Order: sequence, then structure tokens, then C-alpha cells
Amino acid sequence: MPTISHMLWFDNQAEEAASFYLSVFGDGKINSVARGPDGKAFTIDFELLGEKYIGLNGGPAFKFNESISIFVSVDGQEEVDKYWNALISDGGEAGRCGWLKDKFGLSWQIIPKQLGECLGNSDPAIAGHAMGAMMKMSKIVVADLYQ
Repeated sequence: MPTISHMLWFDNQAEEAASFYLSVFGDGKINSVARGPDGKAFTIDFELLGEKYIGLNGGPAFKFNESISIFVSVDGQEEVDKYWNALISDGGEAGRCGWLKDKFGLSWQIIPKQLGECLGNSDPAIAGHAMGAMMKMSKIVVADLYQ
């Protein structure tokens, strides 16, 4: 049976990035590191929260952009704050509507389940309020989603 992994192209920081992501999420592991003749990592196979990733040190030819991101579904403000703050630390940057870029330039979305519940509410006033509130936010503030 085929398997799917997410391939992430880094200039030369794949091993550093994998270690950083493991420190942020805590649930994961490095499965293997293939090293070149110089002893530096060429690829690193790792897992985060049950998802498989391969980090490739492919050089500077390609950079991350917002056309792809990693979506992290969380429960409540405490989890939003934990992952948001960790991922923007040390050089990351906040985006809009729950998006951010980490210090490696990879885009993430840290989205509480409460946002989906509010946006999908059958009452148009509740859903509309949540949409309007979200559009003004950088990091999602759960309390502000409710009227």
C-alpha cells in the first residue's frame, strides 16, 4: 500500500527545523537522517502528531510561500497561545486570520475548533460576527469570536 509524506525543502536547516518542530509539538520523533559525505544532513525523516515529513536540505533554489501551509487544529485559547507563540518565536512572524510563518519561512495555521463551530453556526448573526472578528485578527482569540 502506498504511503504519503510531506516533503519540506530547506536551504540547509532541515535537521534544525525537525528538532524545532519536535520541541514545539512534543509528540513526534526523528526516524532517520541521511547524511552526505561531509557529514551534514541531506534528508531527515520525522513525524509530528502522527504525520510523516521529510526535510530536504536542497539548497537555496526554492523558498516556502503561502501557497502551502500546515493546518493545526487545536482546542481553546491555551492551545492557540502555546503553538502560536512557540512557532513565531525566534524570528517567526504573525500573519492574518490564524496564519503565521515560522523562523524557517514555513506557513502554519493555528486554528481553534471553536472558530469552525462559530463560522458554521446556523444563526447567521453568530456566524457573521465570528467571520468579522476573525478577519480583524492575527492570532485567533477565541473569546472574541462570540457575541
